[in-house]
Amino acid sequence: MPLSTSADRVGRAIATSLSGWPSFRYSASVRISLWLSVAVVAALFGWGAWQRRWIADDGLIVLRTVRNLLAGNGPVFNAGERVESNTSTLWTYLIYGVSWISGPVRLEYVALTLALVFSVAGVVMLMLGTGRLYAPGLVGRHAVLLPAGALIYIAIPPARDFATSGLENGLVLAYIGLLWWLMVCWSQAARLPAPRRQGAVFLGALAFVAGLSVLVRPELALLGGAALVMLMVAERGWRRRILIVAAGGALPVGYQIFRMGYYALAVPQTAIAKDATGSKWAQGFQYLANFNSPYLLWVPLVLAVLLAVVLLRGRSHPWKIQPFESLPSAAGPGRLARVVQSPAAVVVFIVVSGLLQAVYWIRQGGDFMHGRVLLTALFCVLAPISVIPVRVPDEARVSRQTGYLLAGATSVLWLSIAGWSLWAANSPGMGADATRVTYSGIVDERRFYAQATGHAHPLTAADYLDYPRMRAVLTAINNTPDGALLLPSGDYDRWDVVPAIPPPADKPYRNGETGPHTVFFTNMGMLGMNVGLDVRVIDQIGLVNTLAAHTARLEDARIGHDKNLFPDWAVAEGPFLKERPYIPAYLDEDWIAQAEVALTCPETHVILNSVRGNLTPRLFLSNLTHALQFGSYRIDRVPLYELYRCGLATPPPKAPPYTGMPAAGP
Repeated sequence: MPLSTSADRVGRAIATSLSGWPSFRYSASVRISLWLSVAVVAALFGWGAWQRRWIADDGLIVLRTVRNLLAGNGPVFNAGERVESNTSTLWTYLIYGVSWISGPVRLEYVALTLALVFSVAGVVMLMLGTGRLYAPGLVGRHAVLLPAGALIYIAIPPARDFATSGLENGLVLAYIGLLWWLMVCWSQAARLPAPRRQGAVFLGALAFVAGLSVLVRPELALLGGAALVMLMVAERGWRRRILIVAAGGALPVGYQIFRMGYYALAVPQTAIAKDATGSKWAQGFQYLANFNSPYLLWVPLVLAVLLAVVLLRGRSHPWKIQPFESLPSAAGPGRLARVVQSPAAVVVFIVVSGLLQAVYWIRQGGDFMHGRVLLTALFCVLAPISVIPVRVPDEARVSRQTGYLLAGATSVLWLSIAGWSLWAANSPGMGADATRVTYSGIVDERRFYAQATGHAHPLTAADYLDYPRMRAVLTAINNTPDGALLLPSGDYDRWDVVPAIPPPADKPYRNGETGPHTVFFTNMGMLGMNVGLDVRVIDQIGLVNTLAAHTARLEDARIGHDKNLFPDWAVAEGPFLKERPYIPAYLDEDWIAQAEVALTCPETHVILNSVRGNLTPRLFLSNLTHALQFGSYRIDRVPLYELYRCGLATPPPKAPPYTGMPAAGP
């Protein structure tokens, strides 16, 4: 048998096993226009993202965890305290895996490269999936595929800002693009004769991708979970349903067991810190308005709706390959399965998923980063029109007059979208308020840090040394070899120092040894990446600080910074001197003493031990059992009120209360 013939047979066998996807005989104009559109959009998006390249402070938080992984301390932010400070599990381990392979390459450059590649790949896969969606209606017809929704997305400045940033936004785009492409192929294969339908390998791969949603970001479970439900409904055989459950659930369920036993929480600590189940509708609508107003986003969305109506009005419906009625009755699934495994259902699935993402974030209150959390919703909603077909009128399908009318309307709407995209891509964005933390709490994060550091493209931790207080913290650590708690002062070039309790006289520090250092600061990313892993970095908003995360959410605080633990707790918790003259004037000795007692509250002690105690099998099982309960536990950030809540005795005051009268003489 000739080698080429053998290779062809192997190739066909693999294709059948993996997918059974339909192959369409596109005209040359369709093929060329699709790939040209993909290439142009990918180039524009990649170039635009590179022009706005940066790594956010929150992106550096992820890298601190990766540093600890590489150092053998586990997936933690501070060694000895099991806190999951990164929302995206998959993003953390992707950076870790690539960094482990790449060796000496800086973590910042690994994150930057992965983010950019994933961002561009996500847009490419979204367009290819939509091109396949329209493929059946273009067989044997002259048409061109033009970018539409993809142009809208890449034109928005925040989309290009967060295409790098070191955050998981690029991974989210790649995930949604891949899932969309696979779901479109899955929906079309159902219309094929039984021998050409997708195989078990493809079905398992699709279920696996859908199951990854919760590891990409927890709220994407709405997307992946809906996809898994659709797969289960469409499949009638129990073997394939078992395959879907196993492939889609093995990894996320396995990691969830690990998370609950290791971190003693059912969600990342970031969700506890931001009270992801809470609601701030007013702030959420303000965030939506802040995202819309600089770019008049309602304009392209109205054009997109009109474009969808025109495409649906065309007589050549693009979503059918072969109706079920033409297949043998024994081969056809039930009516519900037919509806679910259809291109129309997949379009509804992606659009509704995007709308649900938007509703979730508006209810949550949005974010403090301009536009960031609504980008996912917009990406999903635009998926079905990421590319659109403009067909040459075909009198065999519609009248010449109707054909030219539809083609003309499509062209006019596309030109309108292209014009808006050109304007929006050069928009000044938030304008004068871009770098100011106003009452809304929303800023253009990239411009804020570019201005604050003096670097047009802050990429590395070293670039962030030019942020206020950053160089000073290194100086303060070097000047306190016996250990200290460092608190930010009003002076940007100085830190307030609370000395550590000295070691016993008979056990002084040896040469090269230093005392414990803790730094209490909001910007944990730049701080954590510029100090050693032996320095404990904690915050008042609870992203990495267990105590702060378990305080109650403040209703009037800046969005995304809804917790605010007083620094007195940091003094009380650590091995630091707790009285004057060793503490700054703005700390209260009585508050510190009360916080010390409050830390002995039995429930609080259990919470702290769950993440700081030696992780034995018994503790792991206990954490696993109580993770949901731990997640709902809250303390009062005012130490005295916390004593009342726990029923603990108030320690005697260290100083008499001020009465306005001079102290009595001897």
